[in-house]
Amino acid sequence: MSLSVHIRKKMGNFQLCADLEHSGGITGILGASGCGKSMTLKCIAGIEKPDEGQILLNGRILFDSEKKINLRPQERRVGYLFQNYALFPNMTVEQNVLCGLCREKDRQQRRRKMLEAVEVMELTEQRKLYPHQLSGGQQQRAALARMLVSEPELLLLDEPFSALDAYLREQMQTQVRRILEQFGKDVLLVSHSRDEVYYLCGHLAVMDHGNILTMGDTKDIFADPGSRTAAILTGCKNLASARKTGEYEVEVPEWGIRLKTGKQVGDSVCGVGIRAHYFNPKTRENQFPVVYSVSRDEPFESRILFRYAGQSEASPDLWWRIPKERKPQQMPEKLGIAPGNVFLLYPERQYFAPCMIHAHS
Repeated sequence: MSLSVHIRKKMGNFQLCADLEHSGGITGILGASGCGKSMTLKCIAGIEKPDEGQILLNGRILFDSEKKINLRPQERRVGYLFQNYALFPNMTVEQNVLCGLCREKDRQQRRRKMLEAVEVMELTEQRKLYPHQLSGGQQQRAALARMLVSEPELLLLDEPFSALDAYLREQMQTQVRRILEQFGKDVLLVSHSRDEVYYLCGHLAVMDHGNILTMGDTKDIFADPGSRTAAILTGCKNLASARKTGEYEVEVPEWGIRLKTGKQVGDSVCGVGIRAHYFNPKTRENQFPVVYSVSRDEPFESRILFRYAGQSEASPDLWWRIPKERKPQQMPEKLGIAPGNVFLLYPERQYFAPCMIHAHS
């Protein structure tokens, strides 16, 4: 499977500049609302037309501005799952699924494939019901069934869990992952949820203001986001400006400390990030005196806000998260951070160089 997307589209003051390569499995596009994630999917699906560029799927040209090619959505062999699932409200589940089989002319085959898809999605008992009679999870599975029976070469999932409550969302993530693995389909999934993409996506593209900032293995990006925006989107709570003071050392003026780093510091370093779970009073490296501000117990963790002893008054408190059962009776006077857990952040740049992504589910 091979997808190549290099497109530009201007909408008012917003400029989409999407450059990505995908060669199989599940790849996520992570970004805040309005960054261009959904627009990228719509351009791939043929719902929106780019101003310029090219989209190739398995060697087939879906769009090419120079060659004046722009295939209709039904010609692209791409399945698109909308945020609201877009089921036809006046049709039952089985009628909605049959709509995905419009290319199958044999009536018996259409019915057989519909019944198989409904069974796989565990909707056999609901197949005569209308969308308004279904739960949110059942609606999603019905939309997936309609999409999958059309045998698309690529699935595009647009914030597929945003309409579900937290409990159902976690259930559906597990079910959807199982379904996708069972069907063996290649997927592009857009989301603003770091937990969602971390669980579902083998590879990841981070998007901001219409540009892709970084691409690569999902776990690698979470372990080393590279830029302030990517660090924020992947959940890093503690960020500050920094400057290089040694080959493996940076100064963080607003925290009043110098940190040893696990990675060699580049000359263009402009900041550092530390995840809230990484602080440890037993870590001797990068250990400094701290002053505690407030502690807040959550259902399973404690969130402790603190400041370094020499921290500037204008800078915000730092976050330390710890499982409630490990919260010390008496707060330690110092906290340490392993050099390998210090993120080095660099100026943000658009991701220009196409990189073949060997994603896996």
